[in-house]
Amino acid sequence: MAVTAPEFSRPVDVARLGAGEAIYDIEASEAERAALAERLGLVSLDRLTAHVVLRRAAGGMVRLAASLAADLVQTDVVTLDPLPAHLEDEFTLLFAEAGEDEDGAFDPDAETVETMENGRIDLGEAVAQQLSLAMDPYPRA
Repeated sequence: MAVTAPEFSRPVDVARLGAGEAIYDIEASEAERAALAERLGLVSLDRLTAHVVLRRAAGGMVRLAASLAADLVQTDVVTLDPLPAHLEDEFTLLFAEAGEDEDGAFDPDAETVETMENGRIDLGEAVAQQLSLAMDPYPRA
């Protein structure tokens, strides 16, 4: 089974993170927005930006805290008319290498631990996934 690359990929090598915060301001290009719009079933994705902060956490984990802003057009579920929307959302995620989240350092009911891929966190894919969760699943005018 072929694995396709994320449409909006901004990988960060965790080994390069220092003891403090690492701050990233990312923005999807026109081509990335078009590909994401197709993936998410949007009429269009006119803007997608994010401010991302990475910080080391206990047990070799990394906490991602981000805010995103997006201008998009969905389809009204009743009239099928285009429905413009502006979204702003804030979120946090905790990342660990495979197996590192099993030591009990964090309550699994309190926070979901995402798995890093080869010591990397893809900021763009994290933002794209959060955008999909923040969108109205049944947009109506």
